[in-house]
Amino acid sequence: MYDLAWHDEGVDDRALVDAVLDGDRDAFEIVVERESAAVFRVCLRILGRPRDAEDATQETLVTAFRSLGTYRGDGSLHAWLMRIATRHAFRKVSQRRPTAPLDEVGEPILADPGSDPARLALAAERNAGIRGAVSSLPERYREVVALRFFGEMTLSEIADVTGRPVNTVKTHLRRGLEALRPAVEEPPR
Repeated sequence: MYDLAWHDEGVDDRALVDAVLDGDRDAFEIVVERESAAVFRVCLRILGRPRDAEDATQETLVTAFRSLGTYRGDGSLHAWLMRIATRHAFRKVSQRRPTAPLDEVGEPILADPGSDPARLALAAERNAGIRGAVSSLPERYREVVALRFFGEMTLSEIADVTGRPVNTVKTHLRRGLEALRPAVEEPPR
């Protein structure tokens, strides 16, 4: 039998993964409860649409369950899941057709008498442009930029999860941001 340490308050990632691999579905439920909100936030930041973020979150958790045996334990389980989530979300962005269904326009935003529809439309367009620009970066830069800004990971966490030295992560982040600069700069007025 395996150690039940994952039931404790300070859940050890390795013990939790081992419990799941030993067939304990309750252990994976703890992973889902603990990480699904963060996975959803990352996917939503990348995709910009709640429905797409929900799909990507589901795909991430299914992939994580199926791939749990590949988790090495040298980084946090959270970081490992964020890497899977960003890859799923960017894959969805690359497969997306450039349309936005009207039923996804947030009613609370439109109902707010202080909101300026033109400003909201410009902000949505700008956010979509940034997401598109990030998704078009070369893989090594896209991954680091996404984990840093969408996954809110530190440089050392990114280094752990990607297996790259911290200085390489810094270089890839700098080069990725330099490549993004034209997409995020305000046009001259």
